[in-house]
Amino acid sequence: MPHHYPEQIADLGEVKMNYATAGDAHNPAILLIPGQTESWWGYEQAMKLLSPRFQVYAVDLRGQGRSTWTPGRYSLDLFGSDLVRFIDRVIGRPVVVSGLSSGGVIAAWLSAYAAPGQIRAAVYEDAPLFSSEVNPAVGQSIRQAVGPLFDLLYKWLGAQWSIADVDGMRKAQKAELPAWMPAHDGVPQNLREYDPEWGHAFSTGTVARNCDHETMLARVKVPVLFTHHFRVQDPATGHLIGAISDQQVQHVQRLVEQAGNSFTYQSFPQMPHSMHGHDPQIYVDTVTTWLETLPS
Repeated sequence: MPHHYPEQIADLGEVKMNYATAGDAHNPAILLIPGQTESWWGYEQAMKLLSPRFQVYAVDLRGQGRSTWTPGRYSLDLFGSDLVRFIDRVIGRPVVVSGLSSGGVIAAWLSAYAAPGQIRAAVYEDAPLFSSEVNPAVGQSIRQAVGPLFDLLYKWLGAQWSIADVDGMRKAQKAELPAWMPAHDGVPQNLREYDPEWGHAFSTGTVARNCDHETMLARVKVPVLFTHHFRVQDPATGHLIGAISDQQVQHVQRLVEQAGNSFTYQSFPQMPHSMHGHDPQIYVDTVTTWLETLPS
């Protein structure tokens, strides 16, 4: 697909990470971390709006886009360590990190575990903290949220698209997805650039086997902005429709503040999961306005 920004490759050792950049190198740096099934180009419009004020980096995580796919090696620790090396070798200076969804969980990992001085501040864009765990400390688990979709993708498409039965997946959606979860008619480009083993690692819990969210959030070291989007509970089952419940966000806030950091909460109950994709101007305004409140 044609894109507005040229792609580059950074060799990080185990993986070669695909990325794009925009803006002047003299501006502060911001790193954009896509959500699950999203490639870097989901941020293209946001990059354009951010570039007058920042040098913007948007990446494909391992297992997505044109970055290396790594069978059997998808975990929060690996995703985060890739970006620690990327910040060190490519960006080369302190950076603001902003991640959507699973990318927001990785932004949380970086805000807790990155090398000292690497991260200035972190944006968790509708991040499924606790709700993407199999046995969360608070609230619904992934099996009571988006887990059935990841199971469907893995079953019918297979790890590394080894099955690729798109017709079978389409026919199975009604029987294998909850009634509240929308079905998909086709396979968009971003899904073709995604290893379904990613979702399997989340739905089975292996992605966070050595990194539970409660312990991680208790070690956050930087100011945090959390944008919380559409969320309700299915009245029939209590399952979570959305990324993260109010109860879970409140626990995130407690942990981050107990660690000695500021936590800014912005609620957008009518906003779809991806603010930066649906309304990039609101996303950019929200992030930049918050950053202006922080010490220089």
